[in-house]
Amino acid sequence: MRKPFRLLIGSGVLAAALLGTAVPAQAAGTVVLSSGHVDIVDLAYEDGALEIGVHDETVEPDVEREVDDVVFLVKNAAKTTVPDNPAFAFLGTAGKPTWILPEIQNEELLWPGIATEEIEAGVFAGDTVSLAVQKVTGPGRLALFTEDAVGTPSVLVNSADGLPDTLSLEAGSHQHASWAFSKSGVYLIKIRATGTLTDGTTVTSDPAVYKVVVQP
Repeated sequence: MRKPFRLLIGSGVLAAALLGTAVPAQAAGTVVLSSGHVDIVDLAYEDGALEIGVHDETVEPDVEREVDDVVFLVKNAAKTTVPDNPAFAFLGTAGKPTWILPEIQNEELLWPGIATEEIEAGVFAGDTVSLAVQKVTGPGRLALFTEDAVGTPSVLVNSADGLPDTLSLEAGSHQHASWAFSKSGVYLIKIRATGTLTDGTTVTSDPAVYKVVVQP
């Protein structure tokens, strides 16, 4: 079973992440991920428990990590501006800064995925589980969204209009979305997963708190 989350991490790790430098030696066990493909939310059902972890594909071979052992770095290269398009008003005022980890891979940045590939078909009713973003603490707002073929956004999560927001995830699936942050700084994102087994039993994961640092 994955370990419970820890809300605090060493200030040296956060400072290093903000500056884009290496993690200090005293922060052994903590990993800063800043580019490449990572299933930020990797759901599994093992030994009667629904669990949340991180599947890190930035290393070879890829590894499973505990959420509380990772700092996710949104580099300055992710900084852009809110489009002058009313459909993107959920990101803030047009022309204002926003930092986006895009749905389509940019090799300079993290490419965050959401995966349920470790959950087999026939375990949960309807072959679905729910992922709730319960709380976002930080200097700004968080939004998750996808875009269709003509660039029209579909908002999945928007902390600006109240939480929790819940995603319905199909078992055995893998998906990507854009993750947008409205200000630089340190964010804590609390999530929890819930599912109903085919026998009617509801199982809920322990909460997981993600640590995200957005560079100025």
